[in-house]
Amino acid sequence: MKPSAFKYVKPDSIRSVLEIISTNENVKILAGGQSLMPMINMRFVLPDVVLDLSQIPGMNEIKFSGESIKIGAMTRQREIIESKLLIKNCPLFVEATSLIGHRQTRNWGTIGGSLCHLDPSAELPVVARALDAVIHIESIRGKRKLAVADLPLFYMTPAIEPDELVTEIEFTPWSAGHGWGFFEFSRRVGDFAIVSAAALIELERSKTVCRASLVLGGVGSGPVRCKEAEEILLNYSEPDLIEKVCDSLRNIEVGGDSQASTKYRRHLIGVMTKRALRTAFERAQQPVIS
Repeated sequence: MKPSAFKYVKPDSIRSVLEIISTNENVKILAGGQSLMPMINMRFVLPDVVLDLSQIPGMNEIKFSGESIKIGAMTRQREIIESKLLIKNCPLFVEATSLIGHRQTRNWGTIGGSLCHLDPSAELPVVARALDAVIHIESIRGKRKLAVADLPLFYMTPAIEPDELVTEIEFTPWSAGHGWGFFEFSRRVGDFAIVSAAALIELERSKTVCRASLVLGGVGSGPVRCKEAEEILLNYSEPDLIEKVCDSLRNIEVGGDSQASTKYRRHLIGVMTKRALRTAFERAQQPVIS
């Protein structure tokens, strides 16, 4: 199919973008286009204006202040995978991003585009939730920050107003020596994940867990933080604890669809969680290399 007629605009500053989206009602922002362009071509979306953010300087930078890492919303997924800063300080981000779609997808797709599209099967919202990331948002009215935990309103609908623009994502990296694991299941390599699991583990010198984060994807309308499972992990070190953690996930509401029945998806939750936690534990027990 062919798209309906629309005006294509390529602004060169954030200010220009904010002015356009504040004065036009039916605007779509092009931040990679891996989801938006197919929707436009199939006429699921009929915008009057399409704003291409690719020429705005500074929106694809990855910076470390010493306390937090900031990733520009227009940072390509390939740039995340190749970032030495992230490889050293946040390998979970790199590992999960490398599983997104195919090489062509990762060359064009951006972190801001993925978070705003908010597909339940997407990898980056899961990682951002596991890291307690915060999204920086701007509009003509001013600036604000939004926790990724508060981003989903409901299915594929972020808590972002039509006149607002996501500019960057910020999070505090975990301490050196932490363990991480990200696993997902899809029918074929590059397909959307049916279920994914992201785990972060930090151990004390006694090898007991002092900090844990566990998030599931593909289960609800957005990433699901497993608070009960995290509390079970704290102050323990027994390998058998992983089975107890998986038992606690039975309380999570799970639905079925054309990709997987409720029973099968619940089975996948257990398998992906075990793999992510075991990998995180193994990595956390390895010596720290400076």
